[in-house]
Amino acid sequence: MNTPDAEVVPKGRWRIPWVWIVPLVAVAIGIWLAAQAVLEKGPTVTISFKTGEGLEAGKTKIKFKDVDIGLVKSVALSNDYTRVVATAELTRDATKMLVDDTRFWVVRPRVAGGSVSGIGTLLSGAYIGMDIGRAKEDRRNYTGLETPPIFASDVPGRQFILKAPDLGSVDVGTPVYFRRLQVGQVTAFELDKDGSGVTLHIFVNAPYDRYVNADSRFWQAGGIDVTLGTDGLKVNTQSLVSILIGGLAFETPAVSLNWAEAPRDTTFTLHPTRTEALRVRENIVDKYVFAFDGSVRGLAVGAPVEFRGIQIGEVSAIYTRFDPITKRISIPVEINLYPERFTSRFATVPKPGRLVDDRKELADLLVARGMRGQLRTGSLLTGQLYVSIDFFPQAKKASIDWNRSPPEMPTTPSGLDSLQDSVNRIMTRIDKLPIEQLTASAQHTLDSTTRLMQGLNTEVVPQAATTLAAARAALDAAHSTLMPGSGLQQDTAEAIRELTRTAASFRSLADYLQQHPEALLRGKPEDKK
Repeated sequence: MNTPDAEVVPKGRWRIPWVWIVPLVAVAIGIWLAAQAVLEKGPTVTISFKTGEGLEAGKTKIKFKDVDIGLVKSVALSNDYTRVVATAELTRDATKMLVDDTRFWVVRPRVAGGSVSGIGTLLSGAYIGMDIGRAKEDRRNYTGLETPPIFASDVPGRQFILKAPDLGSVDVGTPVYFRRLQVGQVTAFELDKDGSGVTLHIFVNAPYDRYVNADSRFWQAGGIDVTLGTDGLKVNTQSLVSILIGGLAFETPAVSLNWAEAPRDTTFTLHPTRTEALRVRENIVDKYVFAFDGSVRGLAVGAPVEFRGIQIGEVSAIYTRFDPITKRISIPVEINLYPERFTSRFATVPKPGRLVDDRKELADLLVARGMRGQLRTGSLLTGQLYVSIDFFPQAKKASIDWNRSPPEMPTTPSGLDSLQDSVNRIMTRIDKLPIEQLTASAQHTLDSTTRLMQGLNTEVVPQAATTLAAARAALDAAHSTLMPGSGLQQDTAEAIRELTRTAASFRSLADYLQQHPEALLRGKPEDKK
């Protein structure tokens, strides 16, 4: 049987059926989209809050400057159940924003510090706000703020620190004023670790931050500042907002010698009032004591010590003292005296330091010339007192007791004390008068006067009536004589006219003699015809 020879047939080309083309393209597109999604996927962060109010997985967005940059994927409790942890995915462009000091907070309707924020979330719902930090280190786990920050990190300005004994009416968002213009706000506050006071953080917007100098003074400007002192009633306030919610203010004294701008995070003291804040800071303080024997009611710590109307110190303390030797009780008033206030010269540059080097020698000299301390009334309305230092040449000789610490200077009674002593002396003399004897004598004199008046009514009055009738008749006769048209009146008028002509003749003669005095010897020359 003959087997036919095998014939080599070339292999045909494998072709994909048209039906597979569409699925393959779809798979390719899917792979490309998956790769693109992986490449463009942003970072994942976790943010913890105290509560989950306003947070909803798949709906709550993360925004920066009102632009969506992320979405919350899940909301769960922390492992210790004390906080709520929100896991969110951000866009790839937000990777560089996630640094160490980046801040997150929940934006919802709030009313704080006199401002209202987050009203738009009433319709759109709450979202997580974001503020970019300035650090260089990356971070993925954050602790969210419970309140929104007052200012963003990219807002120009500077932050400062204030130290105060108490918080007063200050809150986050409380305005900061400069010359009654709002230039900043309070950003945060906290209690000091030792509990001795509070620390406030404020932010002053540019360009106003350049007015905060190294010697600037800050004070509480909230409400209405009413001061009732020796110089009367003063009312000071910043604005209506500060009256309602409080406020802070600052200013640099005109006498300041340091006008350099304060660097960021400089610490200042927050004073309770503007008067306290702008008080001149003294470099030299001398302490003295004035011991008064009378009442010091109306004198308070901080009352001024003045020399002829110029404040040269203030009262620092008031005590009581019993002297076991003299058995007397006095009121020592301790004062702070500022000797540098005597060093300025009129029309010259003020000189720092003391007026003289040896203060004891100068003080002894002034006391020897009659310098004394005296209590005086600063205001009749308030009754407050102040200490006046002046010269009293008639005062008794005295000296400074340098053995005491502080040294004790002599005093003189106040004007009211002297008046009271005079009144007391007068009342003492009145008490010594024989009042009963004087009363009896006055009663006897009154009885005698009554009897005399009765005698006058019975004897003198009729005679006086007759005399008055005769005087009236004489007056009537004189009146009829002087009536117009009477002969006496005509003769009198003629005599007056004659006297007038005589006076005119004498005047002419006097004028002639004044011009021709030789006529007294030669006579009047004859008229030439």
